[in-house]
Formats: sequence, structure tokens, C-alpha cells
Amino acid sequence: MAERILVGRIGAAHGVRGEVKVKAFTEDPATLVRLGPLSAGDGRRVTVEKIRPQGDGLVARLAGVSDRNAAETYRNLDLFADRGALPAIEEEDEFYYADLVGLSAVTEDGAAFGRVVAVQDFGAGDLVEIEPASGGPTLFLPFTRAVVPVVDIAGGRIVVSPPLETEAREEDESDEAAP
Repeated sequence: MAERILVGRIGAAHGVRGEVKVKAFTEDPATLVRLGPLSAGDGRRVTVEKIRPQGDGLVARLAGVSDRNAAETYRNLDLFADRGALPAIEEEDEFYYADLVGLSAVTEDGAAFGRVVAVQDFGAGDLVEIEPASGGPTLFLPFTRAVVPVVDIAGGRIVVSPPLETEAREEDESDEAAP
């Protein structure tokens, strides 16, 4: 089975003519139209026919959806594209977020910090989710150049410079675990 990459998420219905709000996870939202049929999280095939800006978001027209009731059946569906359908990466410092999952996370001095389990966006900016090497709950670090100064896909790692409170929390958790 081909690797699937999350490219968008359908939100609520918009209006009465079958349009939906959509969040694109692509640099250019029009990519959702160019990719052709996408796979929905529930297994359906979804074709985004048109996409347009609306306020601070996007509104899309889906093939075969002509009224609000039909649009509501797509609410909160993730949209995926086959990896092979996405454009090739040409720049050295560009990558797909899916490429980060599974990479080791090390500190600037080379110490093991953990493993990347996801890149999340809860609305306030991208966060890299890391399973700590010491165990315990996952940590969320801002996915900025200041906190993640190096992404080395070929080397299988990212370098992190965690904020001091994250380091202190990890030390506290490891102290609590010690007998």
C-alpha cells in the first residue's frame, strides 16, 4: 500500500449549497484541487473541485456534494494523498512533515532526547511531538528554527534545543522515578 500523507482536514458545512470549510496542510491550498481524488480518513474518495479563501480560512466544493446535509457527512474528515502524487522535494532544507516521524531527537551536544512521533498543529503553530528517551508522556516543542535548529532527514535525526522549562520538567520526572 502506498504511503499516505495528510494534506487537509474538512471542517463544518458552509452555507446551504454543499460547500465545506477546509484546512489545507499544503503550502499552496490549490494543491488539494490539483491532486485529484484524495482518500478520506473513513475510506471514501473525495475530489476537491474548487477552493477559495473565505475570511481567515478556506471553503471548498467537493464533487457530488450539492447540499448542506451531504456536506455535513464530511465533517472532521482528514484528507490524504498518496506520497507518489506529491511534488518531489527539490530544496535541501525542505521536507514533508511525515518524513520527520520516527527520526531520533538529540540535543545540541548529541545526547539522546527522544523520538519524533508526530508534527501537530492545534491552531497556535506547528509543534513537534517527541516521545522522551527517558520514557513518560510525549513532549511538545515549538517547531521553530530556534527550538529545532537542525533537521537531518538523511542522518535520521533532528537536533533540539528545548526551552528550559521542558528540560527542568524532564529532570523532575526522572528524579521522581529514582528510588
